[in-house]
Amino acid sequence: MNQVHTKHSELRSILITGATGGIGIELARRYARPGRTLILWGRNAERLQRLATLCCARGAAVVTRQIDLVDGKAALAALREDDTKHPLDLVVLGAGLSDIQPAGQQTEDPEKVLDLCLVNFTIPATLATAAAERMIARGGGKIALIGSVAGFYELPFAASYSSSKAGLAQFAEAANLGWSRHNVRITLIVPGFVDTPMSQRLEGERPFLVSAGSAARRIMRAIKMGKKEYIFPWQFRVLRVVERLVPHFLRTHILLNLKAGQKPAKNS
Repeated sequence: MNQVHTKHSELRSILITGATGGIGIELARRYARPGRTLILWGRNAERLQRLATLCCARGAAVVTRQIDLVDGKAALAALREDDTKHPLDLVVLGAGLSDIQPAGQQTEDPEKVLDLCLVNFTIPATLATAAAERMIARGGGKIALIGSVAGFYELPFAASYSSSKAGLAQFAEAANLGWSRHNVRITLIVPGFVDTPMSQRLEGERPFLVSAGSAARRIMRAIKMGKKEYIFPWQFRVLRVVERLVPHFLRTHILLNLKAGQKPAKNS
């Protein structure tokens, strides 16, 4: 039986989905070191190759996989294949999609909603479960899910995005109850605005913005410490407390009057 290593310094094999996104690249760079295998998943082959070269230069062994997580069956098979070859100590499920209701439209695009909900909730929940199944058999492991502070709010212009992140948070809490007794630890990462290509699509203010590098450092620290949930930056932790004091009618009024727009997406 393969021995699992769950301490930060003993992580031998790490899978990162969304590795060619802003946070994913920074995580891969920082996790790369001699004696460690990184399994990097992303949609952009050119970025994957550049990232693999960088991580190899830092001493890590690197396996890349160009994959679109809309295909759930393929993603599940890929995780099982990669875990068989490189038993995973840590799985960081960071791939995600965002979308905002187009100006002048009354709803989001149904096809985009389908893809977004698959990539943001269904596939991460599936991959986390598959990883946990194998980690439990080996004695334990760590799983990090990348949520969003948007999951705290019923955003009328981004109903699918906010609800997919809310669902992911609920899944993380429930799975932690079931799996922690088997030494599988889930960390739900709840970032605010991070300066990545995804957030750069947004038009308007991005309050309390943090860099992708800073986000990666915070995420790694939260995983190392075994936190169940980590909200950052701190201003959003404060807002989380304050919002609970706001009457429901006022909360609804504020949400209905929020405005947002976005630029076209690019593959990552």
